[in-house]
Amino acid sequence: MGDGASTGGPGYRAFISYSHKDAAVGRWLHRRLEGYRLPRRLAGTEGEHGAVPARLTPIFRDREELPAAGDLSERVRSALAASGSLIVVCSPDAAGSPWVAKEIASFRELHPDRPILAAIVEGEPAECFPAALTAGGGVEPLAADLRPGRDGRRLGLLKLVAALAGVGLDALVQRDAQRRVRRVTYVTALALAAAVAMAVLTIFAFRERREAERQRVQAEGMVEFMLTDLRDRLKGEEGLDVLAAVNEQALRYYESAADIRELRDDSLARRARVLQAIGEDDLKRHDTVGALLVFRQAELTTARQVARNPADPKRLFEHATSLGDIGRVFEVRADWPAAYRYFSAFAAASERLLSAAPSDPDFLMRGASAEIDLGNYYLRGIRDFEKAAQRYDNALSLLREAEVKKPGDIHVLLSEANALSLRADSSYYRCLWGDALDQRRQQYDIVSRLIRRHGSNRDIWFRLAAAERGLGYAILKNGDPTRGRAHISDALRIMARIARRDPRNRDFASLDAKLRKDLSDFDLAQPGSSARPDAPADGGEKCRMGEATAPAPTAAGRS
Repeated sequence: MGDGASTGGPGYRAFISYSHKDAAVGRWLHRRLEGYRLPRRLAGTEGEHGAVPARLTPIFRDREELPAAGDLSERVRSALAASGSLIVVCSPDAAGSPWVAKEIASFRELHPDRPILAAIVEGEPAECFPAALTAGGGVEPLAADLRPGRDGRRLGLLKLVAALAGVGLDALVQRDAQRRVRRVTYVTALALAAAVAMAVLTIFAFRERREAERQRVQAEGMVEFMLTDLRDRLKGEEGLDVLAAVNEQALRYYESAADIRELRDDSLARRARVLQAIGEDDLKRHDTVGALLVFRQAELTTARQVARNPADPKRLFEHATSLGDIGRVFEVRADWPAAYRYFSAFAAASERLLSAAPSDPDFLMRGASAEIDLGNYYLRGIRDFEKAAQRYDNALSLLREAEVKKPGDIHVLLSEANALSLRADSSYYRCLWGDALDQRRQQYDIVSRLIRRHGSNRDIWFRLAAAERGLGYAILKNGDPTRGRAHISDALRIMARIARRDPRNRDFASLDAKLRKDLSDFDLAQPGSSARPDAPADGGEKCRMGEATAPAPTAAGRS
């Protein structure tokens, strides 16, 4: 679609059709599409519709109401005739709008070969697609689902831009991710000092050749600090913007090299770890598209490292981490076949690690992570609870070996508590109430010990609240609803305290909301009430003792 003034093509890039009850969405979409600038490296290149434009202007948005006679005005018909595409804002209101139906029919009549893009804002396709959109089976593939929990507005907008401009979605997603990082305008004094120090060291490395190696070591020591101590201090939703800026600065250090392939092995390994850190932060924001892009870049780097040094356990460790990270993205997306492929590769790499050094605590923890991931596939993916329990037991065995090597280590203990929580879920779904209670008590004891040593760590308080909740349900199933409710109340008090200090943290807010509902359900489920405090979130599983209904898991992440 070129410029109609110069080529005789369409005068408008697109015509936005919508029910006037969706006028706010129509205005937003019009403003964002016309304001979007295509990346400079793409503008002018050959796309699916000809030369890729720098801007998607003009876009026509109809502001009229349907006349009483039911006919489109001459102005609207002229705009439809001059439009290269039709974007239909789909909702139940749009499905019932004669105005939208006439605009679709008229566009099809005028341009049977031009694309129609559907953008869902409310409802499923069966209830939100106008009949005219699917008539004759000629509708284009669905372009975007703007609803929360689906594409969302950001990714949905990028899909529409890609379709209108005739470019690949990946190029726009990468550009969007880079732009978000550039918008970070504040960095803590510690992060700023680290970035300045790194820049100064890099400049001196080029000026003074004899100082290059010393400065490289110092600069990479700063990167190591960013990846360890600084990340630990800034973890949490409130620190994600700062972490994004720190990660971007660290990545720039490595990408300033003349050729990434010429980086030393340890530098390549740190670059991969920076990419893994960026992906971890994207995943915490629930940005699976961005996380998958950077995790795959990290995996390419670590695979090259293993190819260079196939017998080096450290390189295999880094590659195993990359495989597990990609699997986690697919787990979050509930794409279980893809998750299983990567989790299996992660487990195979971890087995090679343990064969090389069976008593290394870091390798033991990596092996435990692989077992937990496969357990999650069996528990949540294909619901084979016995196989899930076996995997979690394997993980616990490896973690207890690691604890002998690193007694009191916070990461080992948090991983063990997480594995016990999941093991309890596998017992719960099989109605093994006594086993579930025992595992929840062990989980609670571990997190309680950590609280005594790390009382200022909000993540551990969050895990304690989750442990209290799981313990409360296990006690309930073992016949003591009063004590079960008390644990739920304790968990809610914890969440009320930490959620106030970090109101932007979505995991905190989610658990707080679940606990409030739990208490309400407990109170309703008194003698004579038909309500149950353990109503399954997913339909539950039948077993000889009734319905096994574990509380929905909370997002604690990988320790």
